[in-house]
Amino acid sequence: MARINLLPWRAERRKQRQKEFATMLGLSALGAVVLSFLIVSFYNGQIDGQNTRNAFLKDRIAEVEKQITEIEELDKKKAKLLARKEVIEQLQSNRSQMVHLFDSLVRTIPDGAVLTTIKQDSDTLTLEGRAQSNARVSTYMRNLEGSGWMTNPDLSIIEAKGTDKGLPYEFKLSVKLANPNAPKDEDGDGQPDAPAAGDAATAEAAAAAPAGAPAAASAPAAAAPAPAAIAPAAGTAPAAAPAVAPAAPAAAPAPQGGTNANGVPTPAQEPAQQPAAAGNNKGAES
Repeated sequence: MARINLLPWRAERRKQRQKEFATMLGLSALGAVVLSFLIVSFYNGQIDGQNTRNAFLKDRIAEVEKQITEIEELDKKKAKLLARKEVIEQLQSNRSQMVHLFDSLVRTIPDGAVLTTIKQDSDTLTLEGRAQSNARVSTYMRNLEGSGWMTNPDLSIIEAKGTDKGLPYEFKLSVKLANPNAPKDEDGDGQPDAPAAGDAATAEAAAAAPAGAPAAASAPAAAAPAPAAIAPAAGTAPAAAPAVAPAAPAAAPAPQGGTNANGVPTPAQEPAQQPAAAGNNKGAES
């Protein structure tokens, strides 16, 4: 028997499609949510890792900055110690400079000139005084230049005043302090030049030699020379008998006395014993 569907099939088809669409839409939304969660979780993990690295780098930077601060403090201490060392070395090298300076001031000032004021500013010395004439001041400047401990004299003031008839001229000059014993800096690099090898060897030899060492000329005299002729061996026959007796060997030089290292005189050395010429002559005749 045939069946006839009288219900509206189009409406049922529409409802079914709507249900399928809602299902697909729900699945798509769920997939999108899951995918979004995964993406967010991934990037959150990346951000957390980067934050961890940033924190580690900040800690390391803080440690390095602390070390840099300590290094800077050490550099400051080092600079202070080096400056103190330079001052000590300068004082050590110039400890006798003032003695030589005052000695040079006494030796260089000529007759007819006196000093009234001496001022020192670093390595510059200002001298004020009175003189009989301009020639006395010129002589004084030449003496200062040749003293070795003061160089570059510069006359700034010289004038005649009637307060002192014996010394009418007042002068003011400045000089640079120098040390003739200081090592020279000829290459201009700011460091003293090293002494030459020959000078250093000479200085070391002079320092090593004792003060009272005797000269080489005072060494003991050499031993007397050996005889010119030596007798032949007992079992060896001479090649040919000489017609005449051989000449006597030359006389040995006179012995000379000497002194030992303590300066005590030593007895003269005995001359070497000469072989008996007569015995040689007899052997030759036989």
